[in-house]
Amino acid sequence: MHNTYLSHNNIVSSLGFDSVIVVDQISNEISGLRLIQEPKIFESPLYSSMISEEVLNEVFDRLRTKLPHTRLEKMLMVSLKTILKASKIELTHRVGLLISTTKGNIDVLEKDSRFPKERAYLSTLGTELQNYFGFVTEPIVVSNACVSGVLAITVAKRLVDHGKFDHVFVVAGDLVTKFIISGFNSFQALSDLPCRPYCKSRSGINIGEVAASVLVTKDKSRLVEESVEILGAASCNDANHISGPSRTGEGLFRSVNWALKEAHLSPEDIDYISAHGTATMYNDEMEAIAFNRAGLGDTPLNSLKGYFGHTLGASGLLETIIGMHSLQRNTLFASRGFKELGVSQSLNIIEKTTPKKLNTFLKTASGFGGSNTAAVFRKV
Repeated sequence: MHNTYLSHNNIVSSLGFDSVIVVDQISNEISGLRLIQEPKIFESPLYSSMISEEVLNEVFDRLRTKLPHTRLEKMLMVSLKTILKASKIELTHRVGLLISTTKGNIDVLEKDSRFPKERAYLSTLGTELQNYFGFVTEPIVVSNACVSGVLAITVAKRLVDHGKFDHVFVVAGDLVTKFIISGFNSFQALSDLPCRPYCKSRSGINIGEVAASVLVTKDKSRLVEESVEILGAASCNDANHISGPSRTGEGLFRSVNWALKEAHLSPEDIDYISAHGTATMYNDEMEAIAFNRAGLGDTPLNSLKGYFGHTLGASGLLETIIGMHSLQRNTLFASRGFKELGVSQSLNIIEKTTPKKLNTFLKTASGFGGSNTAAVFRKV
């Protein structure tokens, strides 16, 4: 079986509209989280990483589209346009498009929206992107709670491995909206401070927004400096609870084990883990249990939520792209906000950004409904 790679990539976020710029900020431990006062979204100030409307519109206007587009569509189009242009791949029937999101254009359901409610359908979001860019094939939307971003990469790999496509473009995005914030607030999961994954003093999550995109391909001539090979990937739903994670970490444990098995690697072969790390009490504890069960308790680990907050269906792809650049730079990025371990099992949290020779990393994600996903990547 041929190898499958991640290549051209882009991040549109509060830390910049280019992957290298964003990773430079992270390497300097600069966070995109800010105290936001937006009564339309939430009555109290909250920490979030929101993209500047002014900057987004300025960049989007360069795309010269005459049709009206939602805020999320603009973010996705700006990100995807960047890698389509860089890859110079002709959009034939051998090229696929995957879209990862949890809630899509959920903001069009608000009273002041100028878009029809039908725009909230995820299939409609796919059609908008297909029509603008001219994809021949019908887009596939991957929407499986907060594992969507990593799962989309896995689905793209399978499609390439089985010969359905030669190349698949994956684009992911979610917004900070009243619907999302009110939902997490109902769980009493929001923190009124910048989030601190795995830390004893953590008090909950922040919600952020981002768009990210990557090319998945089997063509080695299409690779870039930070390209990685996808060695193995697996997904397991432990069906524990509609929102609460398994107390034993069963689904994540199995996902990690199966991903390592497909990659033909042992836990000792993993140089670091880019974990989910939402900074909620139950999620962080579940991850600590699962990683120790999988023999990864001593492996260097970070959560990138301290830089962006939780970006929902985009988080897995965003954090995978940062992992690609981490390998290329041979640098472990600090898990921002961490001070003192606040879970029952030992974890090797990366406290300071540190140079280290790197070859592989494990990306994991966990989400509502018991969903869990893991993928293993290696430097090309």
